[in-house]
Amino acid sequence: MSRLSESRVLDIMGKYGNAPQQLIAILLDVQEASGNNCVDREWAGLIAKTLDVPLAKIYETLTFYAMFSTAPRGEYLVEICQSTPCDFDKAEHVVAWFESALGVAMGQSTADGKFTLMRTSCVGACDCGPVAKIGDEVFGDLTEEKVRAIVAACRDGNLERMGELAC
Repeated sequence: MSRLSESRVLDIMGKYGNAPQQLIAILLDVQEASGNNCVDREWAGLIAKTLDVPLAKIYETLTFYAMFSTAPRGEYLVEICQSTPCDFDKAEHVVAWFESALGVAMGQSTADGKFTLMRTSCVGACDCGPVAKIGDEVFGDLTEEKVRAIVAACRDGNLERMGELAC
């Protein structure tokens, strides 16, 4: 369930002067404030109307950039790098470790809405691959034990431990 209201979405757009040129920033803020890590259809329509841009332009942006979603996702997006420098074979092990630790398959969210597991392109941490990105943190040199520790730290909200495990 979205925790947004029309007035909150309008406030977010107002922060950017209701400028169509700020569409990406607006969409990022709306997605973050949504409570379900996505931009709901209702808010996409309101943004289109308020900014006086076609709804198709909003959806073009939402579907072009991997950072956006129109479907609810977990609080923590676990993004596993699929780029060649991360050693694709090792990355497949990382996928399996996260799937096991979270109890979901790639592309799915945990029942508690805490995690969504997905693939991503290069995150620029090739020196410590294979890597996974969760929020703004990059976790590298992954092992099965490290993956389990990362998941546990996220579940516990232990930001200090997450920082210790990051690259």
